[in-house]
Formats: sequence, C-alpha cells, structure tokens
Amino acid sequence: MTQTESVTQSAPSQVSVLRQRLKRLRQSYIVRVLIQGFFTIWLTMTVTFLLIRGLPGDAKEIKINQIITQQNVTYDEAAAIAAGLLPFDPDAPILEQYTDYLGKLLRFNLGESITSAGTPVLSQIFTFLPWTLFSVGSGLLISFTLGTLMGMAIAYWRGSWLDNVVTFFASILYGIPDFVIAFLIILIGGVQLGLFKPGSLQGGSDPGIEPGFTAEYIGSLLRHVFLPLTTYVATTIGGWILTMKSSTISTLGEDYIAVAQARGLSQRRILLGYVGRNAMLPQVTRLAISIGFVLGGSVIIETIFNYPGLGRLLSNSIVSRDYTTMQGVFLTISSAVIISNIFADLLYSVLDPRVRLGGKKS
Repeated sequence: MTQTESVTQSAPSQVSVLRQRLKRLRQSYIVRVLIQGFFTIWLTMTVTFLLIRGLPGDAKEIKINQIITQQNVTYDEAAAIAAGLLPFDPDAPILEQYTDYLGKLLRFNLGESITSAGTPVLSQIFTFLPWTLFSVGSGLLISFTLGTLMGMAIAYWRGSWLDNVVTFFASILYGIPDFVIAFLIILIGGVQLGLFKPGSLQGGSDPGIEPGFTAEYIGSLLRHVFLPLTTYVATTIGGWILTMKSSTISTLGEDYIAVAQARGLSQRRILLGYVGRNAMLPQVTRLAISIGFVLGGSVIIETIFNYPGLGRLLSNSIVSRDYTTMQGVFLTISSAVIISNIFADLLYSVLDPRVRLGGKKS
C-alpha cells in the first residue's frame, strides 16, 4: 500500500474521531450549563427565602392587626385565630421553616397565601400571569420588531438625517426609567391633551363585560393594556435600535460584504441575506434572555396603571408581608430569567460553535 493510499484511507477515520470529539464537547457543554442553571435557581431561592424573613415587619403581627380591625376582638383572641390561618409557623426555627419550604417545593407546592387564607400561591400566579404575558409579551414583540428594523435602516444609511434623529431619540428613551415615561404619558396624554381620564383604565378590562372572544371584550382588553403596553415599548425600543445599529455597522465592515458587493449582488440581497442574518445574532440571543424578564413584568408600571399582572401581585404581597406569595412570585420570576439565560447560552452555542469550544461570545 502506497503512502497516498494510506493517507486517503485514514482521512475518514480522522473525520469520525473529530466528530466524536465535537459531540462530546457539545454534550459536556450542555450538561455544564444545565448544572449551573439549577444551582443558580437553588441559590436564588435560598437567598430570597432568607431576605424575605429579614424584612422589617412581622407577618404574624400584621395578620393579628387585620383580624382585630375586621372582627373587633382582643389581641389574644386575634393571635389564636391568626395561628390557625397562617400557612406556616413563624415562631419555628428558620432552618425548620426552610426544610419545610423545600419539602413542599419538591411536590410543586408553593404554599398558601397569608392575606388570602386558603388560596394556593400557585393559583394566584396562574391568575395574574396571563395579564403580564399579554402586556409585557406584546410590548417585547413590538419593540423588538420595530427596533430591529429601525436599527438596521439607520445603520445602512448612517450619517443621514434619519440616523441622527432616530439615534438621538433612541438614546434618550434608553436612558429614561420606565416609571418616568409612565408618568409622562399620564401627564401629557391624560392631563394636558385629555386623551383619557387618569385612573379610568384601571384593571385588565371594564367591569361587567363577560370575558370571551367578542368585539366588546377584546376592545376593552386593548383599551386597558394600551398605556402599560406603550410604556413597555417606549422603554425598551431604544435598546433594540442601538444594539441592532451597532451590530449592523460591524457586519457591514466585514470582508465578505465587500466581496458580495464586488460580485454585483443587489443591495436588497446583501442587506437581507448577508447583513441582516449575521447582524441578528446578538439580537436573537438578547431576545432569548429578555423572554425570561417577561414574567417579571414591571412592578412599578403595573402598580401605576393598576394593571393585574405578576408585578402588582408582588407589590401587594410586599406591602402586606405575604411571605408565601412573595416567595412564589420571586421563584417564578427568577426561574424564568435563569432558564431563559440557559436557553440563550444553548442557542448561542448552536449559532456560534466557538462558544462551546471555549471561545468567547462576540
């Protein structure tokens, strides 16, 4: 057998070995990411449990005062009633409370609400969650789509008046806190222009309208979600515009774009087929991470507009020291954020194999 034949026969085996090594690297990367994610969820849950117990104010005392006010009984009578209503023993050692909480959590039991006796926390979350998904999810989709298109456009026509105007306003919106924009919408739209009455669009829909796929109910949903939705879009679209502009400008400077232009390809094909697809990489991974924050909504925005989402549920539970509800909502939000980060890492490793081979994200 000649040396050339030997090299030719050994080439497939070398390719097979390389594929096996890449497969093992991919599997080890996935396992490492999943282990880190679950450890982060446990650590966040534990820290949250301890921080909530360290908040000023005592859940038992708050419950006793509520019973005294509502039922007009003595302190001792209220304390006896409260002891039977609280879903946990606040006087038990912290370690005992923690192990009891973990035991229930392993059975997918988040406990019962303190302020709404007998109501499971999981039931409360499922009641408020659809409203947050509808408002924040819609806002994320709109801001991502518009921001990506506008960022690509101003990068392609960089230096023009359109670029200067859009970049200026995007930078301003990116730097303004969401609650400031919410108050500006109320002040300008409600007070100055009189487009709506401040406080008239509270809740998720008009009371008295039967929920269903009717024009009346859908119109009511859209009216009530308009203000928080507009706030979400205004506070996030600037970031999408600036990120996409930067990524597109960086992609336009690559050598393969110059080659495509030299080949005489149309500008439309270059923009969509070459520039857009590669410039979208940071946007897609950032979108995957942002999806996790959708569950968190915005505590301030939902409180300002009195919108029935998880943010308002969390706000109310903090005020009333409803430990079990706070734990449940915090766990839901943090888990969603961590899982979305895991998904973003895995997605990025698919889009850019250098990540799982030990390279850095660009």
